[in-house]
This record gives sequence, C-alpha cells and structure tokens, in this order.
Amino acid sequence: QVQLVESGGGLVQAGGSLRLSCAASGRTFSSYAMGWFRQAPGKEREFVGSINYSGEGTFYADSVKGRFTISRDNAKNTVYLQMNSLKPEDTAVYYCAARGGSYLYTPPYKYAYWGQGTQVTVSS
Repeated sequence: QVQLVESGGGLVQAGGSLRLSCAASGRTFSSYAMGWFRQAPGKEREFVGSINYSGEGTFYADSVKGRFTISRDNAKNTVYLQMNSLKPEDTAVYYCAARGGSYLYTPPYKYAYWGQGTQVTVSS
C-alpha cells in the first residue's frame, strides 16, 4: 500500500509555470507506475500523464503534450509534474495516483491509490 500527498498548487497567470510534487510513503514506491489526473468543476476526472516505475517511460494526454513533463525521483519517493505555458483551461484540482503494472492506462479506475489533490488556478 502507498499513501500519496500532493503539493505545489497555486494561482498563476496564463503562460506561467508551476511544479507539482507528489510524495509517497512506503518502501515499494519504485515498483509503482504513477499518474497525474485533474478534475475541473462540473467535469469528470481526466488523465494528464503517467510515468513508469523507473522513470524511463512517460505518456501524456494530447491536451498537455509538449507543455507538461512528468518525472520521478525514486530515492526521494516523489513524482513531479512540471507545467509550463499554462492556460486558463488547465485550472483544476490535480491528483497523483499509483498503480502496479503498466503506466499506459488512462482511466482513473485503473489506479488503486490516490492523493487528496492540489488546486491549480490559471488566470487569464
């Protein structure tokens, strides 16, 4: 089992950048694929991107490809989401999630463990 805590959210102007962090508890963090999701008010939770257990493989939603980058530091039990060129439509609560096995799954129900989320607001 793994517990996840996100941080780094906040208010930023359009075109700006933020880096989110997700700290994990447990000694088996390096065996999990990690995903980032977001949920805007009145909308379903959507996949943002994911990273495999070693950090060598990443996968992104088309809406963020080229702007967002996921990385991980297994020595620190942390996964990151670097967000550049932010747009007002990126405004949402951002969640990290963990799953065993492949990182190539996008539906939220494929992920077993979730953090509490961190708010990102992009002003125009």
